[in-house]
Amino acid sequence: MARGGAKQGEMEHRKLSEQEVGAKLAGLPTWKVREGKLHREFEFAGFVEAFGFMSRVALLAEKMDHHPDWSNVYNRVVIDLSTHDVGGLSARDFELAGRIDQLLAG
Repeated sequence: MARGGAKQGEMEHRKLSEQEVGAKLAGLPTWKVREGKLHREFEFAGFVEAFGFMSRVALLAEKMDHHPDWSNVYNRVVIDLSTHDVGGLSARDFELAGRIDQLLAG
């Protein structure tokens, strides 16, 4: 999300159509749309692994200035992504989801 007045890259921060969401979702098979947000649940061996994952995601999110709605209970992490300033899903949500998936692959 851009902070303050004018949005940087206005075209990138627009709400995606249902067709665009469907097309982008096809490239992220572990994610789904739930209640208008990009949603995924993760399970790790224990709390330390879950928290370590959250720390790595936090660094990505901060670099992108695009922060998830998330929760953690012991070894489970739930992430919901949406772009609040456009009122739905944008390309930024899919970009962050893809980068999160790369963390797990690497």
